[in-house]
Amino acid sequence: MQFDDTVRSRRAILGSVAALGAFAVTRSTLIGADRAAPRPVPTPVRQRIFAEPKAASVHAPRGVQPELFDRAIAALDAHGDTIRRRDRIAIADFDAPSNEHRFQFIDLEGGDVTRLLVSHGSGSDPAHSGKLQRFSNAPNSNATCEGAFVTSDYYVGKHGRSQRVIGLDPTNNNARDRAIVIHGAWYANPDMLKTHGMLGRSQGCFAVGEQDLPQVFAMLGEGRMIYAGKA
Repeated sequence: MQFDDTVRSRRAILGSVAALGAFAVTRSTLIGADRAAPRPVPTPVRQRIFAEPKAASVHAPRGVQPELFDRAIAALDAHGDTIRRRDRIAIADFDAPSNEHRFQFIDLEGGDVTRLLVSHGSGSDPAHSGKLQRFSNAPNSNATCEGAFVTSDYYVGKHGRSQRVIGLDPTNNNARDRAIVIHGAWYANPDMLKTHGMLGRSQGCFAVGEQDLPQVFAMLGEGRMIYAGKA
């Protein structure tokens, strides 16, 4: 009948509308759920920053004056790249008289110390007492000058094979012009102690025993520091 068909048609339409409403509610709910749930934020990865390791503190080896050693190490740091080779230094300890082994070659890595004789300048000890009385950087003073030096090139001169040094401080910056060098000399040989009780004097150079010179050259080479001073 026409009435039944109309009813069935209305029911079908209502069913479709209900289905569409349910779909819309479900989709809205899902979208709302998507919007409500925040996306997880990745935890930032922190980079570990490593500080440069500090150099191990260096202590004066036995028999080396701590105050003089500390000043030498401070000079080594202060002069930076000017001193290329930093594994070994030499300290000329002029508190000691010339009959003592006061030229100290210090291995900073192993702590070993080699001690040799070394002369001071006649202008530093006019009375030839065997002890350095004063330093001077003045030209023609014939005196020993204090401070940090860096070893330079070799040459052959009136004392045979010798090595130039460059003064790095205001107290010794005339060293090159004064021709202050490392050389061997008869008056710095150990037998001088037997006959005179002290070494002879240089004109301000680091004069060592003739037999010791090859060892000095081997231990210093070019680009290492000598520190001359008194505590």
